Amino acid sequence: MDICLVGINHFTAPISIREKAAIRPIKLSDALQSLYSCIPYGVILSTCNRTEIYTTPNGGGDARTSSLKFLNMYLGITDTMLFQYTYSSLGEAAVEHLFRIASGLDSMIIGEYEVLGQVRQALATAEKAKMIDLPLRHLFQSAIRTGRRVREETFISKNALSISSVAVGMAARVVRDFKNSRLLVIGAGEAGALVAKAACDRGLSNIVVASRSQERASSLTDMLGGMPIRLNDIGRELAICDIVVTCADAPHCLLGAEQVEAAMKSRPETPMVIIDIAVPRNVDPEISRIDNVFLYNIDDLSITHKNNRQQREAEISKAEAVIAMEMDKFDLWWQDYKIRPVVRSMMIKAEKIRYSHLEKTVQKMPLLSDEEKYRLEKMTKAIVGKILIDPVNALKKHGHDDNSDYLKIVEELFHLKGVVK
Repeated sequence: MDICLVGINHFTAPISIREKAAIRPIKLSDALQSLYSCIPYGVILSTCNRTEIYTTPNGGGDARTSSLKFLNMYLGITDTMLFQYTYSSLGEAAVEHLFRIASGLDSMIIGEYEVLGQVRQALATAEKAKMIDLPLRHLFQSAIRTGRRVREETFISKNALSISSVAVGMAARVVRDFKNSRLLVIGAGEAGALVAKAACDRGLSNIVVASRSQERASSLTDMLGGMPIRLNDIGRELAICDIVVTCADAPHCLLGAEQVEAAMKSRPETPMVIIDIAVPRNVDPEISRIDNVFLYNIDDLSITHKNNRQQREAEISKAEAVIAMEMDKFDLWWQDYKIRPVVRSMMIKAEKIRYSHLEKTVQKMPLLSDEEKYRLEKMTKAIVGKILIDPVNALKKHGHDDNSDYLKIVEELFHLKGVVK
C-alpha cells in the first residue's frame, strides 16, 4: 500500500519536543499549503498527544523524505530531533496505526472521545485544502467508521475520561479541600468547558474562566456557573485562586514566572496548583522553581493513563478485533483500487475494438432492423465480457501482490500503454 505515516507522539517524545511539532487548528490550513510544496497529497493530524502526517506518493517522490522535510522546514525541527523522536510506517502498519488512533487505543487516556472528532476534522481540513486523493480519503473515512464501530460495539469508551477530567482529578488529589477551592480555568474552548464541567461534577462551584473572548468565557460561565474574566485580569486572580488549569489554544506562554512570583508574594503560605494541559504549553516551566507552586503538565498524567489502560484491558482486545475486521475490508478495497487502472484500460480498449468492428458490420448490412442491431450490440458486449472475465479475476487474485510483475505483464500482453486511464 502506498500510504506513508511520519509522526511524533507521547510515546516517543516529551511535551518539550511535542509542542515544537504541534500545529494549532487555526494554522492547519497554512501547514497543509507548506506540505504541498513537499508532496501533493497529505493529511496532518495534530492533537495534544501527537502530530502525524499521512501521505501518498502520487506524482512521484519519496513520501517519508517529503514528510520529514516538511517537519524540518515548516516546524523548525532539527535533523537530530527528527532522528531521535519521530517514527514512520508504511502500508498496512500505517493504516492500522490510524485505525487505533480513531478507536481511542493510542491515546494517553484509553477510549477518549475527542480524538475521533480530531481525525474527522483533519480529513475535512485536508479536503478543503485540496490535499486529498482517493486512497487518503478512503483511509480516513475507514478510520472514522472503525472508531465509531469500536465505541458502539465495545465498552472501551464507557465512562470514558478526558485529559480535562483527568487534570481535575489530579487537582482534587493534590488540594486538601478541593470542593471549597477557587479554580481558574484559562481557555474557554472545548477543553476549558470539560475542565469546568468536571470540577462542577466533583462539587467545586467557585470557578473563574479567563479567555481572549469575553463572550466565550461568559457563555461558559452562564451555562455552568462561575465568573468570566479577561486574560489581562489573570494577575489579580492568581493572588486568590488555589488551582489553575490552562488549556488555551495559544502560540506562546500565557503564564510567566514573573506573574506567578508576584502573585505568590501576597500569599506565601498558601500553595498554588497549576496544571497545564495545553500543547504547546501555556505555562512557563520555570514556574516550577517558585516556592509553594506545584506545576504539572500533560505528561504528568501518565499514571492515570496506565491505570486506565489496566481497567480497560478486556475491552482493548475486543476493539482490536473490530480493527482487524476493518483492516481486512480496507485491504480488499486496496486490492481493487490497485488493479482498477489496468482493468479500466482493458475495458476501454476492448470496447473500442468491439464498437469499431460492430459499426463496420452494421454498415455492410443496411437491411438490419433496430431490433436486430440491438441484439448484435448485446451479443458483442456479452462476448467481450466473457473473454475479459478470466483476466480480470486473475488480476484481482494476483495483481495486488507488491512483489509481483503481474500488472506489467498484463499491460504488455494487452498492449495497454497509452490507453486513457
